[in-house]
Amino acid sequence: MVIPTGSLIMDLRTFRRDFITRPLFRQAARVMPPISETEREAIDAGTVWWDGALFTGDPDWNKLLAMPPAKLTEEERAFMDGPVRQLCAMVDDWKIVWQDRDLPAEVWNFMREKKFFGMIIPKKYGGLGFSNTAHSEVVRTVSSCSVVAGVSVMVPNSLGPGELLMHFGTDEQRDYWLPRLADGREIPCFGLTSPDAGSDAAAMTDTGLVEYGMWKGKKTLGIRLNFHKRYITLGPIATVMGLAFKMHDPENHLGRGEDLGITVALLPTSTPGVSHGERHIPQFTYFQNGPLYGKDVFVPLDHILGGEERIGQGWKMLMTALAAGRGISLPSQSAASAAICARTTGAYARIRTQFNVPIGMFEGIRQPLADLAANAYLIDAARRLTVAALDEGHRPSVISAIMKYHATDRMRDSIVKAMDIHGGKAIIDGPRNYLGGQYRSVPIGITVEGANILTRNLMIFGQGAIRSHPYMLEELQALSDSDKARGLDRFDRTLWKHIGHAFATAWRAFSRGWSGGRLAPAPEGAAMPHHWQQLSRYASAFALLTDLSLATLGGALKRKEMISARLGDILSELYLLGAVLKRFEDEGRQEEDRPIVDYVMAQGQGRIAAAFAGVLDNLPARWAAVLVRLIAFPVGLPDNAPSDRLTNEVAETLMRNSPQRDRLTPDIYLGEGRQEHPLQDLEQAFALVEAADPIEKKMREKRVRDPEEARDKGIISEAEFTRLAEAKATAARVIAVDAFPMEEISPIAAQHRQTKAPRARRAAPRQSRTAGST
Repeated sequence: MVIPTGSLIMDLRTFRRDFITRPLFRQAARVMPPISETEREAIDAGTVWWDGALFTGDPDWNKLLAMPPAKLTEEERAFMDGPVRQLCAMVDDWKIVWQDRDLPAEVWNFMREKKFFGMIIPKKYGGLGFSNTAHSEVVRTVSSCSVVAGVSVMVPNSLGPGELLMHFGTDEQRDYWLPRLADGREIPCFGLTSPDAGSDAAAMTDTGLVEYGMWKGKKTLGIRLNFHKRYITLGPIATVMGLAFKMHDPENHLGRGEDLGITVALLPTSTPGVSHGERHIPQFTYFQNGPLYGKDVFVPLDHILGGEERIGQGWKMLMTALAAGRGISLPSQSAASAAICARTTGAYARIRTQFNVPIGMFEGIRQPLADLAANAYLIDAARRLTVAALDEGHRPSVISAIMKYHATDRMRDSIVKAMDIHGGKAIIDGPRNYLGGQYRSVPIGITVEGANILTRNLMIFGQGAIRSHPYMLEELQALSDSDKARGLDRFDRTLWKHIGHAFATAWRAFSRGWSGGRLAPAPEGAAMPHHWQQLSRYASAFALLTDLSLATLGGALKRKEMISARLGDILSELYLLGAVLKRFEDEGRQEEDRPIVDYVMAQGQGRIAAAFAGVLDNLPARWAAVLVRLIAFPVGLPDNAPSDRLTNEVAETLMRNSPQRDRLTPDIYLGEGRQEHPLQDLEQAFALVEAADPIEKKMREKRVRDPEEARDKGIISEAEFTRLAEAKATAARVIAVDAFPMEEISPIAAQHRQTKAPRARRAAPRQSRTAGST
């Protein structure tokens, strides 16, 4: 009898499913915990993009390079060169923070008039209809001028009513609210965090009960809201808030049961029962921030964002919106800070001298200078790639988490290093301190939109392994299927694809590991193929280690947060370094930038190796750790670090006035349009000191230090003496710090002085300039 081939295959698959897969299915169901509703909604939010390619272990770098780079339209560029620069020139950050405690009224009015609050709102609703790239560039430039102004522009265009309305609002809600948000008639905020619910949204105690109440004189079915929200940016001045709350229907008016889940409503803050709390002070940055309260607030059901069909979808809506917001707002501010730190510190290291030489000549200074250049290049490369993906319609939640954590973390590293090099110049506050505001804002960026500890330990790899892995989500869904027979069949089909994928991954990791990356692929015709090959090698090793970690730890990997964090570090570095190499290609392979790219790649590969070592040293299944080492790292993990020669070369890029320095720190505000600005002085001093370098070289060759002596001896001309004097005077003005009369700083001192009899004393100017030293 001839058995049909199709029947034979079916019989073999049935045998495999019933006798091989079934025990594995039962074992997996025991070790893999069910996904909570909050986790499910977070996982379902957003889309899988390049993170999915990295999880395969064999990313096609050609696709990454083929992706069009982030680019502004002519209209967007005109907005950057016009209103954005005008806004920066209107902002005096010292006055905002230490005197007014707010943006001036004329600045708020200007932002309304020029529709800074409606950048992402489509033109048909009266907004600017700008791309994600433009949104990011505007936030970056404004933040380089003032953190307060940057936050005030950022929030209405990020996670908030505007974005949520565009994605989830009803036509009626969009038609009413979006034009009002676009022209600034309404100032929005979003109420999510409450005293008992930060990262754990399920712990939210803010409630909305479905009941009948009076609305405009009529008995209406609606929601009775009670809430306490805190840390709400723009909260003190907001006229409309997006409110997240737990919705309950104890009398089952809607026929959906009692607990309806987290829901979002649009709530005018003028609604009876809503009250603004007093202001929070976020690290003395004084952007508008504060609590909002609601007691027995009644609104009709049509206040639910998206209408009744969106009841219970609040968490998913928030996570979907956050997937974009995290990829734009904080990375843009971080890029601004990193660029400011790199540019100003390089200039200061050139003009500030100790032992008669610029401090940037000391190798101890050159190491952090090189790191500053590397951070500026990397953050902006990753930012540009991410917003380009958003402009293509991707909403990559895992990539956005990577960006949020690593951009803010490297921003912190940059500001700390910049402060170290500036010394006393940076710690004395006053109008001439251009780093103090950036330094104070660091903990804010680290904390908001998901604290960095949580993001690194739980979100990047934890969500990525489920959402971005080619098979894991489908396997988990099969395990949680209420129809066990259907779940088993689905699990069987997916599991064996996963096993085949795992063998292919192991082979790739073996061939690339044993060849030291020489057999790993690189994009066709790309510069620096060796860097691409190393990324391919690490990607295959990462995929292998991911599969073995998931197989041996199962659901326990959730609790192994340190292992999960290190796996997330590997994934993150693969994304960030790929962005760096793409930036080098997109900018036309600028040869002057090659040392920076080499430096970033050496640092990044060192971090990858350290993360691999951390996982392999601590993986409970020792056989799996040994197997990965044998397959992927037969001669041990590479020990990558930039050489001293390369470090010196990269540090020099920040100490030379060149197109490369401008390319590294583009579009940041340097005081244009202002009569006085500390960055104007710094840039002028930097240019003059650099131009005077040949003059000083003449003096050094003749062993003469005093310019007057050099002039009198004919070593330098009168014109050269004048240029040198001007350079030194301008540098001295930059190095100077602010000082204030005692009674101006301390009310106690002022009161004490008033009780004293008048006596002669030396008058102190309001803002005397005294030379700082460290």
